[in-house]
Amino acid sequence: MKNTPKNKKQNKKNSENKFYSKNTNSSKKNNRFPKDSFKNQEVNNFNESDKNKVNLSYLNRTKPIIRDSGNFSSKSNEIYRDLPNKKNFDDWIWGKHSVFEALTSERAINRIWCTSEIFSSEKFYILLKDLKSKGVLIEEVSWNRLSQLTFGASHQGVALQLACSKTIPLDKLIDISKKNSSNPIILALDGITDPHNVGAIIRSAEAFDCKGIIIPQRRSAGLTGTVAKVAAGALEHLPVSRVVNLNRALVELKKNGYILIGLSGDGQIPISKFHEKMPMVVIVGAEDKGISLLTQKKCDYLLSIPLKGKTSSLNASVAAAISLFHLTCK
Repeated sequence: MKNTPKNKKQNKKNSENKFYSKNTNSSKKNNRFPKDSFKNQEVNNFNESDKNKVNLSYLNRTKPIIRDSGNFSSKSNEIYRDLPNKKNFDDWIWGKHSVFEALTSERAINRIWCTSEIFSSEKFYILLKDLKSKGVLIEEVSWNRLSQLTFGASHQGVALQLACSKTIPLDKLIDISKKNSSNPIILALDGITDPHNVGAIIRSAEAFDCKGIIIPQRRSAGLTGTVAKVAAGALEHLPVSRVVNLNRALVELKKNGYILIGLSGDGQIPISKFHEKMPMVVIVGAEDKGISLLTQKKCDYLLSIPLKGKTSSLNASVAAAISLFHLTCK
């Protein structure tokens, strides 16, 4: 066959395509070496039988082999989801000396995390035990857990979160409420963990002239910066008591002449038909779970808010505001 100009052009094009086409059997790593490099010569000198005998897979490896050094379970993922945002560390203190000075200066504290060594140490034990009796939530955690919470900071085994307002003992709250009103109303929060809800409830409580708020040590949002922001200044005018056990606190309030009113979707009495006038504690639960069964048994009355639309429930802060309006306007 004669090499016509057309054939010559086609042959040249085929040779160029063959030269520039991607070789699927070669690795990216091999393509980085020049054609006549020592490494490529070494590979090309092997015949097919030699290649079957010798493992050349290392030449085709483009990525390093990474072996997992640990198993991350779903529980570990939950821990990371629970970690605080790095932007929210303005109210955090960590380190032995810094935390000790904060504890001895009587600053308002929301929560403390410490290792068992710190908790049992002579320097911290009495302080921490006293704060725990006053309602401050104290958690013993491992060193690794504390490192996760502080994002690897040099915590020295202890960290705390400051509260935006101080709390007072329950007996002091009872005295204050009775001095300022003949029929005071106190709000008790049962299992409300959303700080936005707690802040909104505090705002409504102060607006309707409640004499105080009771929050449990556990299963409740503390007096954080978010709570203060949503409360829009109401927290500065409303005393808050943080109790170790809510049900024991309710028993104490009952001994001091308060009736216990629980808000429940299953309440037999519509709140618009309740006309009692005496010192009372209004107990508000979370929207999904409501007040606990044990707390319901301690209530003198279970009141409901009748709903006429298709909505089956109300947000806890909305329910609290509606209830306070009905209880204070009569």
